[in-house]
Amino acid sequence: MTTAAGGGHAGSQWLPRIPDLLRPAPVLTVIILGIVARIVLACALGDQATPVSGAADQYTYDALAQRVLGGHGFSFAEGWYPFTRANEPTAHWSYLYTLYLTGVYAVFGHHPLVARLIQVLISTLNLWFTFQLTRMLFGQRAGLAAAALHAAYAYFIFFSAALMTQSFYMLALLAAMVLALRVRERAVRGDWLLLGLALGAGTLLRQTLLVFSPILVGWIVSTSRARPRASDLAVTAGSLALMVLPWTAHNYRTFGDFLLLNSNGGFWLYSSNHPNQGTQFDPNYAAPLPEHLRGLSEPAVDRALYREAFGFVIADPVRFLQLTLSRIPHYFWLLPSTRSSWISNLARLCSFTLYMPLMLWGLCVTRKRWRVCVPLYLYVAFDTALHVTSWAAPRYRLPSDAIMMVFAGAAVVDLAQRCGLMLNDLNPTEACTGIRRIHWRRTESARL
Repeated sequence: MTTAAGGGHAGSQWLPRIPDLLRPAPVLTVIILGIVARIVLACALGDQATPVSGAADQYTYDALAQRVLGGHGFSFAEGWYPFTRANEPTAHWSYLYTLYLTGVYAVFGHHPLVARLIQVLISTLNLWFTFQLTRMLFGQRAGLAAAALHAAYAYFIFFSAALMTQSFYMLALLAAMVLALRVRERAVRGDWLLLGLALGAGTLLRQTLLVFSPILVGWIVSTSRARPRASDLAVTAGSLALMVLPWTAHNYRTFGDFLLLNSNGGFWLYSSNHPNQGTQFDPNYAAPLPEHLRGLSEPAVDRALYREAFGFVIADPVRFLQLTLSRIPHYFWLLPSTRSSWISNLARLCSFTLYMPLMLWGLCVTRKRWRVCVPLYLYVAFDTALHVTSWAAPRYRLPSDAIMMVFAGAAVVDLAQRCGLMLNDLNPTEACTGIRRIHWRRTESARL
């Protein structure tokens, strides 16, 4: 059996062979088209960072980076959302993304357009990792389809140019998934190190990944063909810790109190489950800080808001359930709305609304490969549960959309074969008509 370089499966038993011309060239074409679309949008957003629909936080990150560059640390010149006082340090926002903008502004001056363009170039790696992850699971054609779908996904195009954490976080997440599959099959010390760094970078962009990290590593340990050595696990844990703990030390020096990373988790749970929300979630509602918490340090406020939030849930679990159910339409927002601009409605339709059937069909036709897909299922379930019980909005769903693009790519291959758009040139006794009949040979050269 012929295998593609880097673990691809040009001759895998469930997909037809792909001519040499169709291997790197279409992937490169997809990446180029993705770059062009993103550059055009970055230029349209321009050389300023103003609040725009779905990306109001870019205004905050721009202001915070300018303050850091001006020697004022992570602070604002005036009172800021949600409860940061003027000229007081804050740990509410991603340190890593703020430093990215600070670095760009330090080199090029205050030019958000330059930051957008650099971010666009870096975020095109999302296309590559989508291709790699899908190819490892379902073959090269599915990988190519997934990369093309990712490139055309309107939300991904928009957030690759918006000065927010989403695009970089997806990059870290996809890289971590690729590395997890690799170390599960072949324990290489360098891959364990890279896995820890990917998880660490993702955690610095969205700290909830720290909760998922042991779940992912636990899956690797429990399903690995060769049980990982303790030293390998220590390398992953150590590299992740080396990225997070310096900020823990920074927080202690700044606030004189313990805060592992960011101080936004308590407010998320508190505001999203506040009694004033009733039983119908309002994503625009920001609960006021209780009077007895004013004047406390951010770490103390964060812990107190966690306690308040859990108290809301325990005091009225029925309301919490109703509120949670009301968040589902906000998270899986499908249809146009008068609350949105025409461009937002169009972007929604050209993203999740259009792609969801492919994602679901892909889950169906790849079900016989469920064991190796478990980390993808787990992340989507984890991320969905997190946000429908706290803050639900389409932009928080994007990392799960990036994972689900893997299954959408598999669905495209299956549907193309069903429609006769792909010729099967394998031996008729070995060929199959789609992903629904998967036969997988585990060899040293073709794994996963």
